[in-house]
Amino acid sequence: MLNWDLILTHGAIYSIVSSIYLVILLRIDSRMFLSKGDYPDDVLAAVPPRSKEETRKATILSAPWLLWSLALPVYSAFRYVASEGEIPPFWAVSLHAFLIFFSFWLVDLVVLDMIMFAWITPKFIIIPGSEGFPGYKDIRWHLRGHFKTGLPLLVVLGLVVGGIVWLVG
Repeated sequence: MLNWDLILTHGAIYSIVSSIYLVILLRIDSRMFLSKGDYPDDVLAAVPPRSKEETRKATILSAPWLLWSLALPVYSAFRYVASEGEIPPFWAVSLHAFLIFFSFWLVDLVVLDMIMFAWITPKFIIIPGSEGFPGYKDIRWHLRGHFKTGLPLLVVLGLVVGGIVWLVG
């Protein structure tokens, strides 16, 4: 019923492109994602909040990623529907979309957050004034964020994208 070739191919493309783009944004400015949920509380308490200029820059530079992060799962779901010959059930289209979102969620958790952020912690992700803070290495903080906020959001996004694609068919 599910097209696993499509899920794995699009999931891999989605994860690789998304990860590279996010790392580039962090290389440009480690304060790019300075907000609750994106950096640990001890780091947020130690550094000044983003300025209006930093917020504007973050919005402009993040916009292509946000567009990409919605466009590829929608495209993939449409490709899935087209590959089936007839419109698959709503749950299958939603599950397909969810699995595309989930692929990056998993790469973000394991590769970006646990390995890069918590284990390696390269200098370019450290916000000036928060060097050596324990929050960077707090695996539980990363897990909590991914499971408490990220995973429920993926379910909703999968259902919304699946519903739209299923209705448009």
